[in-house]
Amino acid sequence: ATDLEDLLALWSDEDFTKHIMGRALSGEEVWFRLLRDLGHWAALGYGNWSIRLKDGAYLGSVGVFDYRREMDPPFARPELGWGVAPAFQGQGYAVEALRAALAWTDAHVASDATVCMISPENLASVRLAERVGYAPYALADYKGSRVRLYRRARGVGGG
Repeated sequence: ATDLEDLLALWSDEDFTKHIMGRALSGEEVWFRLLRDLGHWAALGYGNWSIRLKDGAYLGSVGVFDYRREMDPPFARPELGWGVAPAFQGQGYAVEALRAALAWTDAHVASDATVCMISPENLASVRLAERVGYAPYALADYKGSRVRLYRRARGVGGG
């Protein structure tokens, strides 16, 4: 819960949210996201981690979750997600955090693979996903937006 102020700043940044939500989030929406993420840890034993520099600066988050998204095809495996504030993008932080999250997931979550979804226009995230071993397998509509679904087998791509 101590990350709330950092999350409010990140999720109100339209450069950050344009490929995720298509708009900035309200304080209420950010609070609900934080509660959902905390609940993941309590209910499932996994969830989101904050990404911070050694000096405490907040960069974003990375995590493994089960949001039970209503889409076709549905996700049948744990989902990985990540986001780094625009000021820190392109500096290697996202790949480092994603590799750490994948290594943890491979060791602690019973699944042969993980999945993620990315807006086709989000080329930086597409490149990052492919760099750590994700491969596209389907297109889907999610809440009125077209997304590409990716799958990564356990232990593939330096996770």
